[in-house]
This record gives sequence, C-alpha cells and structure tokens, in this order.
Amino acid sequence: MPHILKDDLEGAAILDLLREHKQHMFDTSPEDAMHTLDIDRLRAPDITMWSAWDGDELLGCCALQEIDDSCGELKSMRTATAHLGKGVATDLLQHIIVAANDRGYTHLYLETGSSLAFTPAHTLYQKSGFRFRGPFANYREDPFSRFMEILL
Repeated sequence: MPHILKDDLEGAAILDLLREHKQHMFDTSPEDAMHTLDIDRLRAPDITMWSAWDGDELLGCCALQEIDDSCGELKSMRTATAHLGKGVATDLLQHIIVAANDRGYTHLYLETGSSLAFTPAHTLYQKSGFRFRGPFANYREDPFSRFMEILL
C-alpha cells in the first residue's frame, strides 16, 4: 500500500507527473474539451492535492475540489506510467472517497474523457460505486466528456 500524503505541488516529481497528465489529455481530447487544471489552479484553497509514494518514488496523484459544503469533484487523477495496473489509482480513489466522507459531502463527482483511452478509468470508477450522469456544476454536455457521481 502506498504512502498517501497531502502535496504542496512544489516537488519536481509531482510537477512532471502533472505535465504527463496534461499531455495525455492533449493526446486524447480536443483542447477545447479538456478540463485539466493548471498548477496554479491546483494550489487554490478549494483544492486539496494528494500524492502516493513508495519510498521516494512517486506512484500517482489526485485532487479533491470543493464545489460547495455538500459535494466535491475528483480532479487530476493520474498514475505514473511505470505503476499502471498495480492498484495505485484504486488506493488514491479510496483515499478521496474517505476524505469526501470526512468533509461531510453527500456527493462526489467527476468528469473524464469519453474516448476508448478512458475505458480503464470508467471501469475503475464504476467498480468503486460511481454511476454515469449528466453534467454537473458549470460543465455542459460534450461528446468528449463523461460525467459520474457517487452518493456518499
């Protein structure tokens, strides 16, 4: 099990992983359909970022953005390429769900891509109890996006 900790987004490893995440979005989605957040936005007070580590090796990251007092949104979920298929994303997702519960949220939402490249993510989210739904918050219907939620 990885060591998951709150991340200040200052280390080279996390910044590299977030650049990789953004590049993957560019490679799989049109730019105007991408909803990734830049580093400055991920440092905002309404967002908490976590990273998963094995010793000094970064395994992955995820963030939780508060929408309001009752709900949040999963953001910037990424597993380092060398650790895909090892359960890192499952551990991070469970960490986020616990954090959302601890905050008293009743709903946790996410937006992800719709192409075949996102099938593993869809499967992970569904196994964890998320269900597909329509757009939430400020999102609009978009053929390149899939929206999901879990009731907590």
